[in-house]
Amino acid sequence: MFVTPAYAQAAGGAGAAGAFAQFIPLILIFAIMYFLMIRPQQKRLKEHRAMVAAVKKGDNVITQGGIFGKVVSVRDDELEVEIAQGVRVRVVRSTLSQVLSKTAPVAANS
Repeated sequence: MFVTPAYAQAAGGAGAAGAFAQFIPLILIFAIMYFLMIRPQQKRLKEHRAMVAAVKKGDNVITQGGIFGKVVSVRDDELEVEIAQGVRVRVVRSTLSQVLSKTAPVAANS
């Protein structure tokens, strides 16, 4: 009529293989998150740092605040950007969002 305790306990444990199998989905989720989110963000950050380090006098830039201007002078951690004729602002180098056109040396006419 009633199930005996010995019969109810007859189902064995999952074992070590079963415990590892439970962690496989978590490991796969972390791997997918790394390749779809973390790695591209690190790549974008590396490209931004290279772009900011390569800014030089005469480049046209856009700041994260939306200010468009031409780089007049470059210092260690800041840039002086001319946003209108005679209007210059100092911005922190890391706040640049885009370098629109890089200046190229003009070929000498001979």
